[in-house]
Amino acid sequence: MTKQAKTLNERELQRLLECAAATKSAKRNRAILLLTHLAGMRIGEVAAVRVCDVLATDGTVRDEINLSAMQTKGNKSRTVLLNERMRSELESYVRTLRIKDVKQALFATQRSAAFTANSLTQIVNGIYKQAGFDSGSSHSGRRTFLTNLAEKGVSVRVMMALAGHSAMSTTQRYIDLRPGVLRNAIELV
Repeated sequence: MTKQAKTLNERELQRLLECAAATKSAKRNRAILLLTHLAGMRIGEVAAVRVCDVLATDGTVRDEINLSAMQTKGNKSRTVLLNERMRSELESYVRTLRIKDVKQALFATQRSAAFTANSLTQIVNGIYKQAGFDSGSSHSGRRTFLTNLAEKGVSVRVMMALAGHSAMSTTQRYIDLRPGVLRNAIELV
């Protein structure tokens, strides 16, 4: 059985974001990382997002991203909800872009081509490694997202919908049982 990607606590996430801030494309890298951590997006979905998926016609950041079947795993469209913190990060990042066409990739290479899921994975995994998280990967954000929701008492059914899973058992495999959770649970009795 392969080892699952590391889940991060808030302090570790801040360390990861500090490392991202020291990279050449700091705002871009922060936005990419936070789409996985705060919105639970897969790295392939992040790579497939276009400017028009994020920006409304008035130039404001939408409160949700509607992904088409071609942009997701499993060829099923889904809606990704964005919280206030994520929208703020995206607003900051979008201000750094030169938008020629709203159908252009939100995250593009220096040559303006869309990143592939593999190339984005390499960037993200490199930032995790730089931050000292050897078991951190492009999947860590998604696992952290679902683990945090579980620890806050969100039902598996709701988490399943937010993650875009069709089976509850898939969602449950993402949830990490971090130290302290059992202690907190027993204190509820």
